[in-house]
Parts: sequence; structure tokens; C-alpha cells
Amino acid sequence: MAAQIIRHSIENKGEVNLILATGTSQFETLNQLVKEEIDWSRVVMFHLDEFIGLSESSPASFRRYLKERFIQKVTPLKEMYFVNGEGDPAKECTRLSEIIRNTSIDLALVGIGENGHLGFNDPPADFETDKPFIVVNLDEKCRRQQFGEGWFKSINDVPQTAITMSVRQIMKSVQIICSVPDKRKAVAVRDCFENPVSNLFPASVLQTHKNCVCFLDKSSSALLGNPERMKIH
Repeated sequence: MAAQIIRHSIENKGEVNLILATGTSQFETLNQLVKEEIDWSRVVMFHLDEFIGLSESSPASFRRYLKERFIQKVTPLKEMYFVNGEGDPAKECTRLSEIIRNTSIDLALVGIGENGHLGFNDPPADFETDKPFIVVNLDEKCRRQQFGEGWFKSINDVPQTAITMSVRQIMKSVQIICSVPDKRKAVAVRDCFENPVSNLFPASVLQTHKNCVCFLDKSSSALLGNPERMKIH
């Protein structure tokens, strides 16, 4: 589906502006995407989020993740905008915000965290800010997820802050594909799709997007009352 959207955008406007998330939820999505027939020279990529103070040489660096799992496996992209958390976070947010502010994002590939976060917008997420990129504090559940997925040797090694694309900026995307596999995401999936939209369940905001498709597996959807009624695939 992502490849079809990308190709359609290239055919219709000559290029595509794409947001890429990271983490284990995106493994299979990216594995498939790099095999698709796409003119990557017409793709502009925006990076969703990154830890503050983490070197790109770290196994947990999302810049490293995208370069190893995506960038190095496709022909050169038209442009790439990575989030760099090693310098001044405020200046980096300003730099990225100025770039994306006047850009129409065609497609965002995202996931949902164990705490229901979208990007690194942990609960209670800021649904009001118009700033495209913001500095956020990471809650305990988010940090434990990062440790549990094996990115860090201990919970104490997980940074407490990050730069993330804001909720409003993500929601400006023309189309969103959200991939959420694994049993450990089942509670978050239930909370985000069976409760009213709330910043306590940040990804619940996806309910309001007119072109969002969420792909779940049997484990992550296990607690949903009626997946068919919700039109979740």
C-alpha cells in the first residue's frame, strides 16, 4: 500500500514527501518497501524522532537505524532530513520546523508505542502545539519499552528526552499507514481505538484522520471488541 501511494504521488506531482518512523514495529514495513519498484530519486524523506544526546554510532540511534535498514538499501533519495539530537535541541527543532512547515507530506509510516504514544509524544501528549518539531520528556513506560526491545543495555542508559514531530504535524499528512504488531501492543491498541480521542492515549487521534489505515496482527488486535466494525485491517 505504501509503495502504491508513493508511486501515485510521483506520477501525479513528480515527487513524494515521506515520513518514516523507526522501532521494531517498522521492521517488516521497511523490509518490504526497499524491495518495491520506486524511483527513489523523487523521494524526500523526513525522520520522525530521535533521542537527545545519543550518538549516531549507538545501536539505538534512529538515524543509524534508518541509514542501515532503509537508506543504504535503495538508490539515493532526492533529499533526507534526519533529526539530530546531538547538538542544541531547540535549534534543531527550529531547523526542521522551517523545512517541513511549507511541505505537504504525502504519506507517514508510523507505529504506536506500548504507552499509546505517536512518535515520541508520550501521554499526556500535546495536541495543541503548532510547532512541527518539539522537545519532549520520555515517560517511564516509553523508556522501558526501548530497553525491553533491546536497544539499550540498561534502563538507565535510555535517554530521558527526545526530539519528535508533533501530533499536529503528523496529522497534516495526506495519508497515514500505522503498523502495530505484537502482543505487548494489545493494550495500547485497545485504549487508542476503543476510547474517545484523548491526549492520554495519544495515538487515539488517528481516529480523526480521514485517510489512515492501521495494520494489526492477531496478537496486537486481540483485545479489540469488534475489529471489523472499526474497519481496522
